[in-house]
Amino acid sequence: MAVPKRKVSKARRDKRRSNVWKLAVPGIVTCPKCGAFRLPHRMCKSCMTYNGREFGQVNEAN
Repeated sequence: MAVPKRKVSKARRDKRRSNVWKLAVPGIVTCPKCGAFRLPHRMCKSCMTYNGREFGQVNEAN
């Protein structure tokens, strides 16, 4: 059975348990075609494009 050889210090233990390293907000980029804000590696909802390709029609009912 695995047993720790030495006591884990409070600083090392708390450093491991902290969640400071996580990003609070995902990175937001602008669409190269229309300039709207979108998440990276996802289709733009305003112009329905990703990586230079179109994936449907924009619904302009409003």
